[in-house]
Amino acid sequence: MRVMHAEQLGGPEVLTLAEVPDPVPGPGETLVDVEAAGLNFADVKRLEGSYLPPELPFVPGSEVVGRTVDGRRVLAFASRAFATKALVKEAVEIPEALPAGAALALLVQGLTAWHLLRTAARIAPGESVVVNAAAGGVGHLAVQLAKEFGAGRVIGTASTPEKRELVLGLGADAAIDGAAGDYAARVIEANGGSPVDVVLDAVGGAVFDAAPHAIAPFGRLFTYGTSGGTAPKPVDPGLLSERNIAVGGYWLGAHLRLPASTAAAPLAELIELTAAGRLRPLTGGEYELAQAGRALADLAARRTVGKVILRNP
Repeated sequence: MRVMHAEQLGGPEVLTLAEVPDPVPGPGETLVDVEAAGLNFADVKRLEGSYLPPELPFVPGSEVVGRTVDGRRVLAFASRAFATKALVKEAVEIPEALPAGAALALLVQGLTAWHLLRTAARIAPGESVVVNAAAGGVGHLAVQLAKEFGAGRVIGTASTPEKRELVLGLGADAAIDGAAGDYAARVIEANGGSPVDVVLDAVGGAVFDAAPHAIAPFGRLFTYGTSGGTAPKPVDPGLLSERNIAVGGYWLGAHLRLPASTAAAPLAELIELTAAGRLRPLTGGEYELAQAGRALADLAARRTVGKVILRNP
């Protein structure tokens, strides 16, 4: 089979195409012919060695749409996904009509959005929700799911007018500039003059620092990334206790390692919503397997929008 692998750590340019033996399934594993593999920023970070440094030679990728030996089309997590074949566990069968890019957007990004809202923030019907970086991979799904789960008002933040227009098109009730300066004032204004119940943040830095000042008593602030590049300051305990605000974090990777993973039911719901047209994952560029380096470079440089995939013939 063919793989894109790296024999040294570095940028996307270190990936090369190679022929290697087919992997042999172990207990509980299934071999699939890979139709498409999904790309994530974590692939770039792992390749350069700054996140969960891998053993070499390294084949990136953690999610595939593929076909089993008995002909089932499945969606699954997989190690060494940038390949023509991959080993998977707990594969979920998906409709033939579901595009590979849309399906792949439901794994890391979709499950993160689902659990942020249901498991972490536990939103209640009628609550107001702010999604920072609402045009992003997780953010654009969180906007839609918040409405689907009964949020009373959903506010998305984004950095450009074009992205804010996109967020409104996804169903947000308001879309505002996500910059840190006067962040709280803009959020409160977008919520009709009242603080909000929930803020989901993947930006970090000064934006995270400003968020508690926009949250109502008994509200919740959850962080799941620092795309802004800087860590936030410690949150003032006095501010939290004064308003009974809860602050927490969420990472899907830790969740999936639990003995009884809760991925199956949420993923089935996400697939059903997407197949019914009630959830619209944004899909971006498609690249051939041999173009994996270019695809990761485009992703890292933010030249793509939506889920980016590598497709096999």
